[in-house]
Amino acid sequence: MVPCRKVNEPLCKQVKPRVAIIFTGGTIASSLSEAFGGVIPSLDAHDILDAVPEIRTLADIKVIEYGKFPGPHMTPERMFEVSQIAQSLLERPDIAGVVVTHGTDTLEETAFLLDCTISNPKPVVVVGAMRNSSEPDWDGPRNLRDAVEIAVNPEFCGLGTLVVMAGVINAASEVTKADTEEINTFRSLDFGPLGRISNGKPVRYRAPIHRETFPTTHIPSFVPLIKCYAGMDGWIIRSALERGANGLVVEAMGVGNVPPPAYYAILEALERTIPVVLVSRCPVGRTEHIYAYEGAGKHLHEAGVIFADFLNGQKARIKLLCALGAGYSIAQIRASFEWLQ
Repeated sequence: MVPCRKVNEPLCKQVKPRVAIIFTGGTIASSLSEAFGGVIPSLDAHDILDAVPEIRTLADIKVIEYGKFPGPHMTPERMFEVSQIAQSLLERPDIAGVVVTHGTDTLEETAFLLDCTISNPKPVVVVGAMRNSSEPDWDGPRNLRDAVEIAVNPEFCGLGTLVVMAGVINAASEVTKADTEEINTFRSLDFGPLGRISNGKPVRYRAPIHRETFPTTHIPSFVPLIKCYAGMDGWIIRSALERGANGLVVEAMGVGNVPPPAYYAILEALERTIPVVLVSRCPVGRTEHIYAYEGAGKHLHEAGVIFADFLNGQKARIKLLCALGAGYSIAQIRASFEWLQ
């Protein structure tokens, strides 16, 4: 593993750092297309970089054109491919850090998968845009410049994968897309940001609350995310089991409670010895097993359901995919998710 550049390295030995940017598409690479009648990913890497000429004063840029995928077209398999590309780049002594451009709809999932699978301490920064290049307030150039500033800054080594948007730096393990339109949509609702861009420079406040990496070798084919709702029965869970689910993530109500019919379907899943991970559908707070009525968290936990602490549903699914892909047992998966227990 190649270590981060030392902060006190003599100036005579320093050269302009090199940053690899993996371009995957998304709104940051999009423009209005008259032919399609709407906005589509159309810009290549050099189109985007030409809009940020000052970026080359910060670092030498190595371009990797991965694709022009809208956020919803990214899959866990593609995310894992990006992770493998990033890992190979980070091992190179000439690469100071890696930036990934991405569509915002699934940005937090890709960022968290990178966080779960990359152990190299060099900075990895995921960035996107909420305005496309045809709009006068296109935020892509600023966000990309900020990402490169972080990628070359040794203060951000060892923090895992980061997300920078609208001048705010968040941990991939903590951030979520909180608004459908606002430029500052990415927020860490439980713990707040890791830092900010102040006067054009990144300032670090703190480290992530918790992170863990997995020696993932592949991505399992089928781990569904199931949301609970009033009056829910168990047919969705049973259908997933019939299709051969490798694991389940259930978005429960409140601190971790489900309707009784869903509870009995979950018990059937546990009998098949697949991991069932429980999160809350609430945007803030952790899951807890304190209620004891039918379908409540106490009975779920005692039956073997794994509680995901502060993770939301989409993050818990990514983490479960990575743990299963690393060959973890259910006991190991429980220890990973229930780190606060």
